[in-house]
Amino acid sequence: MKKIITAILPLLLLGACKKDITSLNDDPKNPLTVPASTLFTQAQRQLVNNLHSSNVYVNTFRLFEQYWTETTYYTESNYNIKDNAIPDEQWTSLYTDVLNNFEQSRLRLPEYVLDENERKNDDALIEIMEVYTWYYLVTTFGDVPYNEALKTSITPKYDDAATVYKALLVRLDAATEALDTSYPSFGSADRIYDGDVAKWIKFANTLKLKMGITIADYDSQLAGTTIQEAVQAGVFTSNDDNADYQYDSNSPNTNPVWVDLVQSGRQDFVAAKTIIDAMKADSDPRLTFYFTTNNAGQYVGGDMGTTNSFGAFSKPGTKITAPDFPGDILDYSETEFALAEAVERGYSVGGTAQTHYNNAITASIEYWGGTETQATAYLARPTVNYLTATGNYKQKIGLQKWRALYNRGWDAWIENRRLDYPELPAPEDPVSDFPVRMTYPVVEQNVNGTNYATAAAAIGGDEVSTKLFFDKF
Repeated sequence: MKKIITAILPLLLLGACKKDITSLNDDPKNPLTVPASTLFTQAQRQLVNNLHSSNVYVNTFRLFEQYWTETTYYTESNYNIKDNAIPDEQWTSLYTDVLNNFEQSRLRLPEYVLDENERKNDDALIEIMEVYTWYYLVTTFGDVPYNEALKTSITPKYDDAATVYKALLVRLDAATEALDTSYPSFGSADRIYDGDVAKWIKFANTLKLKMGITIADYDSQLAGTTIQEAVQAGVFTSNDDNADYQYDSNSPNTNPVWVDLVQSGRQDFVAAKTIIDAMKADSDPRLTFYFTTNNAGQYVGGDMGTTNSFGAFSKPGTKITAPDFPGDILDYSETEFALAEAVERGYSVGGTAQTHYNNAITASIEYWGGTETQATAYLARPTVNYLTATGNYKQKIGLQKWRALYNRGWDAWIENRRLDYPELPAPEDPVSDFPVRMTYPVVEQNVNGTNYATAAAAIGGDEVSTKLFFDKF
C-alpha cells in the first residue's frame, strides 16, 4: 500500500502544479475591492451606531441631557470629555468610518451599478447621508475641515461652519432633485428604507426642515425659506415615515445599547433623577417604556455626577435594550415639534402651534408603545397643555421635545443648546459649565497645529463654553 501511495503522490503533485496559483496571494478576508453597496451599508451602520451608542468614548449625550447617570465611573456626567479623548473618537469615527466609507461607495458605483439611472439614485442617497453626517460635525465642533477633508492631506484647512452649513443645504437640494422614483436604488443594502426612493425624498425634505429650524436664531430669513420649501415639497406625516435603521436580533448587526449594556453585562448606568422626576410629576405614559423600576418596584432616578447604586435606581427599559430595537435618526414627532416652532416664528407652514405640538407628543407616545387615549389624557394636563403650560414657546416645545428625544441624546443636546430648555441642574462636581460644543481632537492639535490654531481663534476659542454660530442666545 505504501508503494502505491508513493507512486501516486508525484502524479498528484504534478497535477497540482498545472493549476493557477496566482490567487494564493489573495486574502479572502480582505478583498481587493469592496462593492459600493457593502460600503454604503457599513457607513450607514456606523453612523447610526455613533448616534445611539451608550459607550461614553463615543457618545456622552444621554449623560449631558440627564436621561441617564453613571454608577461608579462618573467623570463624563461631570462634563469631563478630555480624559478619555471623547472628541477624538467622535471626530475620527464620523470622518473615517462614516464619511470616508460613503465616499468610497460613491467611487465604486460605476464598477458595480451598471444602470445609469439607478447609479444616479445611489449617488443621491450617498449625498443625502453625507449631508446628514456633516450636520452633526458642524453642530458639534463648529469650524471643521470640509473642502479639503477626505483627501490625502493630513493638514487640511478648516472651513467656516456657517458657510459649510449653507453649502450643505445646496447639496441637499441637488441630491433630492436628482432622485427618480422610476428607478431603484440600494435595495436591502439600505437598512433604513430598503432603497425606497419615494421615502428617501420625504426624508430629504424633512432633513431640510430640521436643518432650517436649527438656524432659525442665526438667520431667520434663510431658515424661513428653507422650512417653507421643505414643507411644500412634503415632509413626514406619520410614524410610518420614521427613519429607523433596522438592527437584527443576532450579532454583529445589533442595537449598540444592547451590546453595551446587556451583552457586556456592565452596570454602568441608571436613570437620572432629572427626567424621572419630571415624567412622574406629569404622569408621562412613556415612563414605563423608557425605564424599569428599581429593586423596590419604584421609579427612582440617581443623582448626576456622583456614585449611584445600580439596584437602588431605575434602569433603561427593556425596549431600548432589546438587540433589534431600531436606531431612529429622524422621525415624525421631531417633524411636528419643528412645525410648531415654525408657526410661532411666523413661518408659513400651515396649522397652529398647538396642533403641531399635540401631534408631536402623540406621535412620540405611540411610537414607544402608548395609546392615543394615553396621549389625550397627558395633553390635557395643565402642565402639558400648550395653552396652560409654563413659559414661552421655546420652553414648552423645548421641554417636550427633550422628552421625545430620549433615545437620541445627540439631537437632544443640539436642541437644548438652541432652545435653552429644559434648564438642567448642574451635576455634583462639574469640570466646566454645560458643554455647548465639543473641543477639537488632541490629534488635530498635534498633527494639524497651524490650521487648528486658526480655527480655534475663528470660533472664539477651543473651549466647551464657546457657542457655535447657530446657538445665538
